[in-house]
Amino acid sequence: MNKTDALEMVRQAISSVIPDADVAGLAPQDEFREALEMDSLDFLNFVEVLGERAGVRIDDEDTSRLSTLSASADFLVTRTR
Repeated sequence: MNKTDALEMVRQAISSVIPDADVAGLAPQDEFREALEMDSLDFLNFVEVLGERAGVRIDDEDTSRLSTLSASADFLVTRTR
């Protein structure tokens, strides 16, 4: 998986959890949890959806690496190599 594909997967996962989220308006370095006012349940659902779509296991200790679109994409790229 390349970074462009990973970014799109992250955006899609966010959109599936928060359908009315303006993910197109997010910059890669924006902390999307704050920008979209995701509560902890929304974030956990996002992590679950992202892991399922990418086919990777995301452990609790990995969730801190999923703070921005770019960081989340980087995480996926390294996990899917």
